[in-house]
This record gives sequence, structure tokens and C-alpha cells, in this order.
Amino acid sequence: MRAVVRTAGERTEVACAHRWLARVLAEGAAGQLTPADDAGPDVRVTVEDTAAAFDTAGWEVLTRDAWRRPGQVIVRNACSSGLDLLVTATGPTLDVVARWRPSLTVRTASAVLRARSRLLIRAVLLQYPALWWSQQRGRAPLHASVCTVGAAGGRTVLIAGPGGVGKSTLVNAELARGAHSTSDNLCVSDGHTAWGLLEPRRVPVGDSGGGHGRRMPHGRREAPWPSRVNELVPDLLIVLRRGSAKATGVAPCQPEDAARSLVAGTYMAGELRRYWAFAATLALGTGLGETHPAVEGVARALSTGLPCLELVLGERPGPPLGSLLPNGAGAEVSG
Repeated sequence: MRAVVRTAGERTEVACAHRWLARVLAEGAAGQLTPADDAGPDVRVTVEDTAAAFDTAGWEVLTRDAWRRPGQVIVRNACSSGLDLLVTATGPTLDVVARWRPSLTVRTASAVLRARSRLLIRAVLLQYPALWWSQQRGRAPLHASVCTVGAAGGRTVLIAGPGGVGKSTLVNAELARGAHSTSDNLCVSDGHTAWGLLEPRRVPVGDSGGGHGRRMPHGRREAPWPSRVNELVPDLLIVLRRGSAKATGVAPCQPEDAARSLVAGTYMAGELRRYWAFAATLALGTGLGETHPAVEGVARALSTGLPCLELVLGERPGPPLGSLLPNGAGAEVSG
């Protein structure tokens, strides 16, 4: 397997000699793999078909199960995935060499918790390296959905809120109406543009949108993307939450409240729980960039630069998102 994906604003080339891992990665790419060519990638991930440990002789101990030398880091069992990584950050391309070397404990967990194991492997190989390299360009990860509203020419919204409040449901409903989206619920942003982090959509089991892939928690299945784009520039920030009223309601939202929701939702996200340690290890080991992404700064830039609304979902299915939004450029809402 040798292919390219666009994720977190980075052109990532993946070469995998391990058959089972190649299947896991193809599944995680949600139909977005394209043939590799001679163009230089931003991130190169190479999965070797060997169980040999990386040689750490002469390397400086960075922390438990991690070593460093100038511009390079070796991490054993990265994020409890069973993968050892050799990361080289000395040129324009971030190079990640991976070897599948799970311990007996990891193998047992992988057999029992198959979905969890696959998600960790996808994160360590497809998502986290691109996230960290994108961070070096001044972007920060956000737990947010970004999509257009309805067909082409409508508004572009960034939807903030903790997991489980309904971001994916809103996005899938707009996709069914001809909209475009960057990702399911993860992106990176510099405070102006949002680049999607590639992951399969998650839709209710049996949904007409194609929810017939791998079964996921909360009664959902994975599905491919009908119309994914790599980046969007939002013109409205929506804070999403659940309410106890029957009907859905919308009201202005103060920028500081919108930023707080966006930051809190990002740190609450289970998909990013292991990323913070991963990013800090690479930053300390390679000497590149900040040890922590500028999540709060990017959230404040978005909330102060965009009109902000709070959308409170009611108990009954709500009207289309477009019918709830102001028609103007944002004079009716805060921001």
C-alpha cells in the first residue's frame, strides 16, 4: 500500500508493508486515499513489516519509553497502540517510521476491544503526526465541525460543543441537502481557516447516508464521505448544546462564552485525549514548536472574528440548520 491523503491541511503519504495494518488504514481513510506520486509530501508515514525494536544505543533518554537525539525521537508503544515510532523532523517533510510490536497485554486488549485498537492505530499513524506538523504552521486542533449550509453559496458554520450533543447529526443532515464538510468533528484552525482531520463519518445504524460500515459506540456506524473538502473558511460560529424544551431555539452568544465552549469541548474530546502527551513528547524531543497547541488563542480569534450564536437542540427533531440562521452577514448576532 502506498497512497496519499489530505488531512489537517497536510499532504500525508502513507506506505504500509503490513497487510493487516494496511486494511486498518484504508478503512480509516474513509475512501479518501489517492495514488501516491512523485510530489513531496508534508508528512510521510512508513509502516515496516518487522517486529524488530528500533536501536536506541547512544540515544538520550527523554522519558519512559522515549529517546531522542537531534531532530529525532523514538517512542515505544505510542499512545498504547502497540506501534513503535521513529520520528524525524529535520527537513521540510516530517518522517514517521512505524513498527507493529504489540506486547501480550496490547494484543489481548486488541482482541477484546477491536474498535478501540483500530481507532488508536489510525490516530497514531494517520491523525496525530499530521496534527503535530500542522501545529508547526500556527494551527491548533479543535473538537468542532465545519460545514456549509445547504447547497453551494450558503453560509459556512463552525459548530462547537462537547461530544454527544449532536454536531455529527447536524452535519450529516446538511450533507444530505447538498452541503460540504471538512470532517466529522475534528479540525485544525489558525483562527481564520479550518482544515479537516480525516476520519470516517459516523451515522446512525441503517441511515440512508450509508451507515453500514464498522459499528461504533452510541448506535452508530462508520460511513464514507459523499462530499468532503479539505478546508473551509467559516463565517459563523455556532455553540451547540442540548436543552429540555420541546423545540430547538437559537439566540445570540457572547464571544467569550463561545470561546470557552470551543476550548472546553476540545479538551473533553476522547479522540484527542492521547494527543496532548504525543505532541508534548515530540516538541520536547525535537525542540520544535510550542509544547502545547495554541487552542485558547485560536478559539478566541474565531469567536471575536465571527458572529456567534447558541443553538439549543430541543427534544423534537429540529428544522434545517439554514432556516434557523439569520439571513444577513451577522448584524443580528453577537460578534
